Amino acid sequence: MVSFGERLRGERERLGLTQTQIGDLAGVTKKTQMLYESGERSPKADYLTAISGVGADVEYVLTGNRSVRGSIGSTGASRLEDGAMFGDNMAGSDQLAAVKMYDIEAAAGDGRSLEQEEVESTLYFPTDQLAAQGLDPAQVVGIKVRGDSMDGTLADGDWVLVDRSRCEPKPEGVFLLLVHGERRIKRVQRVAGGAWLLISDNEHYQPEMIKPEDMRDVEILGRCEIRIGRVS
Repeated sequence: MVSFGERLRGERERLGLTQTQIGDLAGVTKKTQMLYESGERSPKADYLTAISGVGADVEYVLTGNRSVRGSIGSTGASRLEDGAMFGDNMAGSDQLAAVKMYDIEAAAGDGRSLEQEEVESTLYFPTDQLAAQGLDPAQVVGIKVRGDSMDGTLADGDWVLVDRSRCEPKPEGVFLLLVHGERRIKRVQRVAGGAWLLISDNEHYQPEMIKPEDMRDVEILGRCEIRIGRVS
C-alpha cells in the first residue's frame, strides 16, 4: 500500500516542484518537507491548504483517492475567447508564477487599486502556459466573479484571470471595469458615436450605455482572459 508520505512526494513531483520549492510555498523548511514525505511527521491543516492552492490533490494525499481538482485543468480552466481548455497539467513546468486572487465584492472599490486590497489567496500557474496565451505573469491577477449577470460566460463563484496590460482605448470583449467607483465584469461593445455598451451575458439584464461625455466615470482595469470554474 502506498503511504501518505509517498503520495505527498508523488504530488510534489507531479507538480514539478523540489522539496525546497514546495516548502517555500507552504511555509515550511526543506527538512520539514522531508519529514512529511518520510512519514516521520504529519502536516497541519494550513500546510495542506497551502499545497492545495498550488494544485496538489490533497484528497489523494490523504486518502489515496483522486479528486476532480488535482490540477488547474481539472477545475475547468478555459479561455474566454474560444472556450479552449487551459493548463491541463502542471507537471514538467520548471517555473511557477504566483497570481494574486481578489474578491471584488469584498474589496472596497471607490477607486482604490487592487494592490491596496486584501489578497484572498494565491494560485500558482506554469509560466510557460501563461506565456503561450500571451500573458505576462506580472500583469495577471485573479478576480472572483460575483452574481449571475455574466451567466453563460462566467458563473457566480468562478475565478477569472485578468490581464491588466490590456486597457485598450477601443475595447471589444469581456473586461474588468471601474464604473462610478464600482468594479464590474462586463462585455464591452463599441457603438456608433463613440459610446460603449456594457453588456451582461445573462439576457435578464439590460445593457448599460456609457455615452462619450460620461467616459470619465469608466476605467478599464484589464481584459478577462481565463475562466477557472467548477467542473459540472
